[in-house]
Amino acid sequence: MRKIRCRTEKDTLGARCVPADVYYGIQTLRAQENFRISSIAPKREFINSTAMIKMAAAKVNSTLGLLPRKKARAIIRACREIIRGEFHDQFIVDVYQAGAGTSHNMNSNEVIANRAIELLGGKRGDYSVVHPNDHVNMGQSTNDTVPTAMRLAAIFASRGLLHELRKLENAFMEKACSFDTVIKSARTHLQDAVPIRLGQEFSSYSESVGKCGERLLNAAGGLKTLSIGGTAAGTGMNAHPRYRRMMIRSLAEITGIRGLRPSPDMVEATSSMAGFTEFSGALKVSAIELIRISNDIRLLSSGPRTGLSEITLPAIQPGSSIMPGKVNPVMAEMLGMVCFQVIGNDTAVTMAAQAGQLELNVMTPVINYNILQSTGILTNAVKAFTGRCVRGIKADRKKCRAYFEKSVGIAAVLNPYIGYEKAALVAKEALAKGLTIREVILQRRILSKKKLDGILDPMKVTGKTGWLAGKAGGRQGRLIGRRGEKGK
Repeated sequence: MRKIRCRTEKDTLGARCVPADVYYGIQTLRAQENFRISSIAPKREFINSTAMIKMAAAKVNSTLGLLPRKKARAIIRACREIIRGEFHDQFIVDVYQAGAGTSHNMNSNEVIANRAIELLGGKRGDYSVVHPNDHVNMGQSTNDTVPTAMRLAAIFASRGLLHELRKLENAFMEKACSFDTVIKSARTHLQDAVPIRLGQEFSSYSESVGKCGERLLNAAGGLKTLSIGGTAAGTGMNAHPRYRRMMIRSLAEITGIRGLRPSPDMVEATSSMAGFTEFSGALKVSAIELIRISNDIRLLSSGPRTGLSEITLPAIQPGSSIMPGKVNPVMAEMLGMVCFQVIGNDTAVTMAAQAGQLELNVMTPVINYNILQSTGILTNAVKAFTGRCVRGIKADRKKCRAYFEKSVGIAAVLNPYIGYEKAALVAKEALAKGLTIREVILQRRILSKKKLDGILDPMKVTGKTGWLAGKAGGRQGRLIGRRGEKGK
């Protein structure tokens, strides 16, 4: 068996042997041993956001004359390498870890310090060259660093989800325009209702998805108020008086995120997780809306012989191990499952956010994990649902028209002409005899054929034809406007 080479490191609890070839140090090693919980590593966005904070701090502290320029340059270079994706395998602390994320913060400090030491010609573990606490963590506390990294990570992660929501919004609107002249029966209480166009249904889905994106964008904007510079309890102890505002400017430059600002009350910003609750809530609302829409898609495509079958979905895989030829709405099913998980994650975030006491909420690691997991899986699910389901949806125009003709909901259109009671009798007779509303009206000579044709004109009873084209044009303008927010 090959003997593992080690280096000896010390902390306040004593000395330990750390593998010689790793960049993390003794405190990371202890955390790895303590928290063998899920084997889930921190997300890329969180690792990079933490490195951006360390990089900004090195720049600011060097400018303030508190950190020697040589050390600062080495720390900054190490951070740049991490942001490029290097050394991510050195971030090994489980997502379920020490309260407030102290273990993640020290994991970051040690990796950056040891890489900086190496860049300066030293040996890993020789913290007289660059110290994880004294130099990399200068002017910081876990209590302001981790929440700030969480905010930045959520903003970065939201960009991908916003992009996919916009694509889904557009895909639904494209289908809405394509289905603008497809007349059918609406359904309320799962019963026949007034006439509607398939395009109107799909336009409503587009509108709902667009509103989900707007809520998420607004919630992400709320995360731009940062607690960095508050240090341990929001008082700013051990940080230079100019540090807070200089950090905001430096982070804006490094991250490219516009609108970053310091919290007007750092104590509140250190203890309150309200911004994360709001962001998670926006994810939950999106999940709820997407569940509703995906269930509609499943209902509308049910069949093909014994269901509604008003639309057909792309056949992307066999649907049964026993029934040949069966094809299931698998992408809509998948989306529902992902959304259930997002709703569950929001419950975890809610419980964690209310669990803070006094000047600190120590549950930040679980808040961070659930928000980033929700954002990640929802991004992937929406992308797959758009590309492998919505874009390939087709309408069965004949089936939709047949439902329109047979629906007793048409009787509601007759109310202004023959009155509610007579319309109700017509509907009852149509059901009893298996006739259409039109057939009963003509047989009983309640209205002339010409008059009835005018009243029951499909486009007349559902709104002006072509209205979706104008709506789509307006929506596209709004989408372009939202795309301009991408870098904000």
